[in-house]
Amino acid sequence: MDCLFCKIIAGEIPSTVVYEDDTVFCMKDINPQAPIHLLVLPKAHIASAAEIGPENAGIVAHIFETIATRIAVGPEFADGFRVVTNCGENGCQSVKHLHFHVLAGEKLSDRMA
Repeated sequence: MDCLFCKIIAGEIPSTVVYEDDTVFCMKDINPQAPIHLLVLPKAHIASAAEIGPENAGIVAHIFETIATRIAVGPEFADGFRVVTNCGENGCQSVKHLHFHVLAGEKLSDRMA
């Protein structure tokens, strides 16, 4: 498989790892759109949110639990944060591996961009 995020998870491409467990991988985004911009992805390859179903919904639930209890927990997240996923070409998904953007560190725009 020629998936950029699978290669990063496997350690073939360097990244700035923020958190990792058996299911979840979290790293800093290389093109941040906010003072804090993290990418949270499943280690299992799921191409997009359109592929979430009964067989992998537990992985997604674990990701959101991990964001809430392990990743977005410091004082820099105290005033709030945003979790976003892009799905498909018109949704501007640039890497075909499910990932969630966690944005924080400033008042975010009221517009979803």
